[in-house]
Amino acid sequence: MSGYYDNRAGDSGGYAGGGGGGYGGGGGGYGGGGYGGGGGGYGGGGGGGYGGGGSYGGGGGGYGGGGGFGGDRMGGMGANLQAVNFANEQLPPFEKNFYIEHPAVRARSEEDAMKWRADKGISIDGQGIPKPCLTFEEASMPEYVLSEVMKQGFDAPTPIQSQGWPMALLGKNMVGISATGSGKTLSFLLPGMIHINAQPYLQPGDGPIILVLAPTRELAVQIKEECDKFGASSEIKNTVVYGGVPKRTQIHDLRNGVEIVIATPGRLIDHLEARNTNLKRVTYLVLDEADRMLDMGFEPQLRKICSQVRPDRQVLMWSATWPKAVEGLARDYLKDYYQVTVGSLELTGNKNVTQVLEVCEDMEKYRKLLTYLRENLTPKDRVLIFVETKKGCDMLTRSLRADGFQARAMHGDKSQDERDWVLREFKNCNSSLLCATDVAARGLDVDDIRMVVNFDFPNDMDSYVHRIGRTGRAGKTGTAVSFFVPKKNGRLARELIEIMNRTEQNIPEGLSNCAGGSYKGGGRGRGGGRR
Repeated sequence: MSGYYDNRAGDSGGYAGGGGGGYGGGGGGYGGGGYGGGGGGYGGGGGGGYGGGGSYGGGGGGYGGGGGFGGDRMGGMGANLQAVNFANEQLPPFEKNFYIEHPAVRARSEEDAMKWRADKGISIDGQGIPKPCLTFEEASMPEYVLSEVMKQGFDAPTPIQSQGWPMALLGKNMVGISATGSGKTLSFLLPGMIHINAQPYLQPGDGPIILVLAPTRELAVQIKEECDKFGASSEIKNTVVYGGVPKRTQIHDLRNGVEIVIATPGRLIDHLEARNTNLKRVTYLVLDEADRMLDMGFEPQLRKICSQVRPDRQVLMWSATWPKAVEGLARDYLKDYYQVTVGSLELTGNKNVTQVLEVCEDMEKYRKLLTYLRENLTPKDRVLIFVETKKGCDMLTRSLRADGFQARAMHGDKSQDERDWVLREFKNCNSSLLCATDVAARGLDVDDIRMVVNFDFPNDMDSYVHRIGRTGRAGKTGTAVSFFVPKKNGRLARELIEIMNRTEQNIPEGLSNCAGGSYKGGGRGRGGGRR
């Protein structure tokens, strides 16, 4: 082991090393000319520092700058895109109500429907809410849709699908608030396939019928993969457009005509400004992970894009949380909508996830991580490890590999080809450990992640809930291990305890001490797990 996350003196390049480049060590390390340090440091005065030349959001290559993460420009985006005056447009009528209530659903009493929702933790809001369909047959979908579902081996709809499909098939606007991994993609995709097949064929120059907006290219690609599976029998064409890659293939697909476009907001606006496509045929608009798109600063772009879509479109907005900003967006762009929530609107963790807290110091984290990995996992268990910075992500990955683990790194400085390769390695279990920053992990959709590790604790509790939601999906159980450093993370202690209490987790004494303001440098300890 080469010392990247060890405090053994004299190891160069170590995260916690005593030699050059160590965590708090010599030149270039965290604390010594590095994080908050001297020349060129994160926040330092040298070139490339936070706020310096080439900074985060600054010059070329910064997040939000030219060619930054995702390739989506932020500043001034869409300045040349004028809102369409649909009063002057000849809008052909379109059909959007395809719901046929199955006899078994019709026979189900409202009391039974309410009991089922209560059992599944579902709350609803709106007028004329349809009763849930509890089997695929009850959804009354056409055979070409059901046959594709059966090929995938699904036994029954997930709760969000059972309630969401009738809402979407009725042609109503809807907001779905549900955790990642709850089956939301098929909740909007299968009704969308039916919607497309009821519309006139595309003509030369037409844009898509369905537009799905997603915050990251990873999520956009994963939605496309589902479109490929379930649209094959109908010969529905789709394409995905995102930044960070050449536009040639995207332009070719858009100009040839596709029924479904899955896009990140910035790259879509690029294509709209270049007139590679238009949104006048869009009658089914999906905003996926709306909370994350707003977190990433895409609200002006979302509003620009919505101004290009006819006002009588059907809109489906999906979000894992329901902050005020998302509520405001829904209020502005979804009139008379249904709302379905799986779980509580209070910020809470997935009940299928056992939360383990280690209250410790920075210098202790790596050895504790090795202990967890060696004592609790098999070589085929997938583990997602969150690290705050790109540099820290690379350093932790190197250390884990030096200690014999098949670890890979994913962050915004990686090329698209490298990111795709890393994701394939992780999905196929050729690399069982994935170290990632928050931004790189958004939209990451990988089944059977056994453990999530917050090596660097997040800066807010929204991110904490999103992170731990990467495990314990689709009814399976998982574990989230978090390293909580009181001096850095103490302000979050009370809110963290509230979240853990809502899912009946054990609270470590050290965390309680932080919440009570009694931390004086002690109070370490391990806790968490079920009560």
